[in-house]
Amino acid sequence: MSVPFIDFSQQYHAIKDRIDVGLKRVFEKGNFILGEEEKVFETDFAKYCDAAYAVGVNSGTDALYLALAALDIGPGDEVVLPTFSFIATALCVSYTGARPVFVDIQEDTYNIDPQKLKKAITHKTKAILPVHIYGQPADINEIAEIARGHNIPVVEDAAQAHGALYQGRKVGSLGESACFSFYPTKSLGAFGDGGMVVTSNKKIYEKVMMLRDYGRSDRYDHKIKGFNSRLDTVQAVVLSAKLNHLDEWNKMRLDNAAYYCQVLKEAEGIITPVMKQDRTHVFQTFAVRLKNRDAVCDRMKNKGIGVLIHYPIPIHLQEAYADLGYKRGDFPVSERVAGEILSLPMFPHMRREQIQYVCESLKEFITCGGLKGKQ
Repeated sequence: MSVPFIDFSQQYHAIKDRIDVGLKRVFEKGNFILGEEEKVFETDFAKYCDAAYAVGVNSGTDALYLALAALDIGPGDEVVLPTFSFIATALCVSYTGARPVFVDIQEDTYNIDPQKLKKAITHKTKAILPVHIYGQPADINEIAEIARGHNIPVVEDAAQAHGALYQGRKVGSLGESACFSFYPTKSLGAFGDGGMVVTSNKKIYEKVMMLRDYGRSDRYDHKIKGFNSRLDTVQAVVLSAKLNHLDEWNKMRLDNAAYYCQVLKEAEGIITPVMKQDRTHVFQTFAVRLKNRDAVCDRMKNKGIGVLIHYPIPIHLQEAYADLGYKRGDFPVSERVAGEILSLPMFPHMRREQIQYVCESLKEFITCGGLKGKQ
C-alpha cells in the first residue's frame, strides 16, 4: 500500500461542479483581479471568523507582513514570536525592518509558552505574534493578558488553524488581527497561493486595503507607499467552494486524528498530539514525536508512506538569522521537538486502512533494528 502525505482528489470532486460554474462566470466577465467573487469571499470569510472585515492578499506571508505594517511597525521595533514555526512568521517581521525576538514553546502543544513570553517583552516590543501551530490555538487568554499589561497588540498567525475554536471563539477573532494562508496544502487551500488578513478594527482594515493595492484610495490617488498583493478572483472562487465544506472536513480530520491516537495509544516510544479541552484542534498537521526520527522517516518514505518534518530547524538556528546572535541551547524545548517531530499523512478523506497501515509501519520501524529509545 502507498499512502500520500495529502490527497486532493476526493476533495476536488466534492466541489468540482461549483468551481466549474464559478470559473466560467469569471472567465466570461474577465474580472480576474479583485472581482465580485473575491469581494464575496472576503465577506463570507470574515463572517466565518466572527470578524468584521477580511482583506484578500496573495499569500499568508504577505498577510502577516501587511498586518504588521498596518500597525506602523518598523526599524527599531521588536515583535515577539515562537522560534518553532515556519520561517515566514519571522520573515514578515524582518520585512518591516523590525527585529524578531524568539521565545520557546510549550512541551505539550508546541505553541508559544506564555510564561517565557513575559520575559521577552521590552520597551521596544510593538506586537506579539503567536502561531496556532499544527491547527491548535495558542493560549490566547494568557497571551492577551500579558499584551494588555503592556498595551501591545496581538496578531494571530492562523495559517494552520482555519476553523479552530478557542473557548468557543473562532480563530481569527482572538487578536487585533489574524493572518491566514491559503497555500494548497492548508485545510482551506487555493489552487495556488493566497492569504487573508482578518480584523474587526476598521483602521487596520482600511490600511491593509490600501497597502495591498499600491497604497491607493482611488485608481490613481495613492495615499501611502503600498504593494501589489491581491487575491485573484479565480482563487476566491475555489476558496468559496471549499469554505462551505470546511467544518465538515475539519471534523473528518479530527476523526482521523482520534483514530491515529487510538491505534498508537500503547505504542512505546511514540508521543502523540496533546489536545487541550478548552479548544479544538483542526489537525492541519498530525505530528508525532519519536527518537531516531530521521532513520524512521527514511524507512517510512521507502515504504511508500508520505511523511514530512515540520519543522527540523528552529528559526533561531537558521543561517538566515545568524546575525541575531542566537545559539544552540537558547531554546531547548523547541530544539528538542525539532529533532523528534514527524508529520504523518493527514487529509479529510483518509481511509481507516490507510491510517492503520501508517501506524503499523511506524510501530514496526520504531521497534526493529534497535531504533527504539536510542538517540
